Parts: sequence; structure tokens; C-alpha cells
Amino acid sequence: MLQISKAIAIPDSEIELSAVRSQGAGGQNVNKVATAIHLRFDIAASSLSDRIKERLLNLNDHRITKDGIIVIKAQSQRTQEQNREDALKRLKELIQSAMVVPKKRKATIPTRSSQQKRLDSKTKRGQTKALRGKVTE
Repeated sequence: MLQISKAIAIPDSEIELSAVRSQGAGGQNVNKVATAIHLRFDIAASSLSDRIKERLLNLNDHRITKDGIIVIKAQSQRTQEQNREDALKRLKELIQSAMVVPKKRKATIPTRSSQQKRLDSKTKRGQTKALRGKVTE
């Protein structure tokens, strides 16, 4: 059971974990031991609320496939158990980021004095630049 928040938990049956061989250099042991973890999580078939599912599917994240499956590969640690914990932690962080609702932006109008200050500073800057021209006698 992966606990996302106090109210939300994902059962282990919805998370598919498989051990694969790690990539890269690592000596003799890398060819024998499957320490990397592939985590697959189907968003549509999960027990998450529809709002969170929709926000996850709308995320622009390379770990989410077009079919709505989150694929995470953890291979930075030396042991399979550490990589499993790392993959679950990254899945938890991804779902928590989708749970945060961004604030709505309120449109504001600049005050008249701030507009005037902006125009005055532009005029002053233009005069400064005009004075840099060639000096004619």
C-alpha cells in the first residue's frame, strides 16, 4: 500500500514492479544481477479520483505514455530494494504534484501613476541615449 496522503492510498495490486538489469558500467556483477526496477502504473485503471487522473493525464511529463501509463525506471542505487523504494517515492511525488491545484490568476490593471512613471523613465532613457551622439561644432 503506497500512502500518498492521509486520504489517498494506492493498493500494491495497481503498481506493477519488475526487476531488470541496470545500464552502464558496473563490472562483473552488472551482467548477473537485476537491480534496476521498472515501475508501471496505469492511471485510467487506478483507484485515484477522476480529478487527479485528469490532472495526471494533462501533465507534460516524459514518464507518462500516450496510453496513460506512468513508467519509471530506477537504477541509481546498488540494491534492488533501494531502487524499489526510489521508484515508489518518485511515483508518490508525481501524484502529489498533480494533487496541487494552482491558484487562479487575477487580472489587474496598472495604476495611472505607475504608467506615468514608466513613460517618464522611457523618456529620460531616450534623452540619455540621444546625448551620446556625435558632437558637432
